Amino acid sequence: MEILNKQTYIASAKDKKQADALLSLPEKVLQFGTGVLLRALPDYYINFANINGQFNGRLVMVKSTPTPVESVYIDQDCLFTQVIRGIEDGKPIDEFKLNASVSRCLHANENWAEVMQFAASPHLEVVISNTTEVGIVYKEENIADGCPDSFPAKLLAVLYRRFEFYDGDMNKGLVILPTELIDKNADQLKKILNQLASHNQLSSDFQYWLNEANDFCNTLVDRIVPGKLSASSKLEIDSKIGYRDELMIMSEPFALWAIESKSLRVLSKLNFINPAKGCMLVDDLHVYKEVKLRLLNATHSFACAYAIRSGFTYVREAMNNERFKLFILGLINEIKAVLLTDVSIPTGMADHFGNAVIDRFSNPYIDHQWKSISLHYRTKIDVRCIPLIKKAVVMRDGTYQNMLKGLIEFNLFSQGDLNQFLEKELYGKE
Repeated sequence: MEILNKQTYIASAKDKKQADALLSLPEKVLQFGTGVLLRALPDYYINFANINGQFNGRLVMVKSTPTPVESVYIDQDCLFTQVIRGIEDGKPIDEFKLNASVSRCLHANENWAEVMQFAASPHLEVVISNTTEVGIVYKEENIADGCPDSFPAKLLAVLYRRFEFYDGDMNKGLVILPTELIDKNADQLKKILNQLASHNQLSSDFQYWLNEANDFCNTLVDRIVPGKLSASSKLEIDSKIGYRDELMIMSEPFALWAIESKSLRVLSKLNFINPAKGCMLVDDLHVYKEVKLRLLNATHSFACAYAIRSGFTYVREAMNNERFKLFILGLINEIKAVLLTDVSIPTGMADHFGNAVIDRFSNPYIDHQWKSISLHYRTKIDVRCIPLIKKAVVMRDGTYQNMLKGLIEFNLFSQGDLNQFLEKELYGKE
C-alpha cells in the first residue's frame, strides 16, 4: 500500500485540480509546535477554510524539541489524516479528513535561517503556538546569538527580523494566537516579549511597532485529541482510505477555538473563522471560560468520586449505566440553572455546551479514566464545584441535590468528616 504524499493525495482526490491548488497556496501561518492538538484544531480549521476557498493559505510548523523532525513529515509532504470519532447531537460520527494545510516542518535549531527567512515573507500574517503551559515563561536571552531556547525569545527574534526587513511598516504586523492552557495567554506572552525587548536593548521604535502593529489575542481551546490510533484501528482505516498514513491522528467531534478580539484588522486576517464549527472571534473570553469550567470541568469533578466508588474505570463506561447517566443529566441541569443567573451567559450557549458534554462523556472511542480526573481532586473541588453549590444554596427555588451528592461522594472518597466538611464549605463555619 502506498504511503500518503502529494502524488497519492492528488490521485485520490475527487477534484484533482482543487487538490493541486491547495498544495500550492502561499504560506501565511508560522506555527510553533507540531503536537496533535494543533494539528486537530487550528490546522483543522485552516484546512477546512482552504477547501472552501476562504483562508487560502498554508502553514509552516516549527519544532523546538531536541529530537529532529521525523522523516515521515518529509516522506508524506506534511499531509495527514484526521479521524473524527464520537457522538454529536446523540448520533455516532466516524469521519476521515485529509489535511493539506501544512507545507513544511522546520527544526528550530537546525533550520533557524529558514525560520528567519520566512519571518520576512510578504504572505505571513498569523503566528500560532502551543508550547505547553511552561512554554510561555521569561528567560533572559540575546536574540542576536542565533536560535534562542525559549518560545518567547524565538517569537521576538521573528518579529524583530520582520520589523527590520520592512523598516517598521505598521501594516506588516502579525496576529499572534497562543493556545497554551494558561489564563490570558496572549497578554502574558506580550508582557514577556516587552521584557525581552528591553533586555535586548531594542529600539523604542521597535517596541512601539511590537505593541501597536501586532495583535496579541487571548484564546481558549477545547478538543480531546488522544493522538495516534491503536495499530489495529490504523490498519483498518488505512485499508478504507486506500493509503498508508504514519501521521494519522484521532480526535473527538467537539471542537472549540475562541479568539478574543474586537479588531477589524484581526478579523480581516483570520478569515478561517467558522462559528458553526466552533471557531469564533469573541469580545470577551470570560463567558466561554466560565461555561467550560462549570459545565465540563465541574461536572467531571462532581461525578468523579461517585463513578470510582461505583466501580467504573472509564467515563464512557459510566455513561452506559442508566442510573449514572441520569445523575449526570441532573448535574448539568443544576449547573446550567446556576450559570444562567449570570445575565452575560446566553441560554443557547449553556444548552449547547451542556448537550455536548453528554455526547463527549459518552464517546466510545475515548479512554478517559476517572482516576486521571481525580488528580489534584481537592483543588478541583474548591475551584470548580464549591462556588456553584454555594450559589445554588442561596438561589430561590434552587435545586442542588445532584451537586450535593457529588460533594458527599467526594467526602466519602476522601474519608473525611462529612458534617465538618459541609459546614465549612457551604456555610463558612470552622
